[in-house]
Amino acid sequence: MGIIRVDNIRVYAYHGCLSEETKIGSDYLVNVEVKADLSKAIVSDALKDTVDYVHINRIVVEEMGIPSKLLEHVAKRIGDRIFKELPMVKKARISVAKVNPPINGDVQKVLVELSLKRGK
Repeated sequence: MGIIRVDNIRVYAYHGCLSEETKIGSDYLVNVEVKADLSKAIVSDALKDTVDYVHINRIVVEEMGIPSKLLEHVAKRIGDRIFKELPMVKKARISVAKVNPPINGDVQKVLVELSLKRGK
């Protein structure tokens, strides 16, 4: 098994429970880590034998473009698409962070992280 990570995908999106959040939007950072058998790619040096991180980035951008109330919901949708579209992936860890959340305090970001397995 090998690990492919796509870190700090920056997206401007419209998630949140408050109506202002879905109108004004906010900055988000998304991290994706996937585990897959990379032994064939190590030998072949062919993109078709690995998990394409461009595809991962596209999934993140598209799913972040669909407003949700909860970051948990967005992270699960990202994971579901990864498993659906990238059959090599056996496990995934997805974190979605809202930068400068509108809460009463000096908070840099809030973050939700899900660890998922294929078929669960």
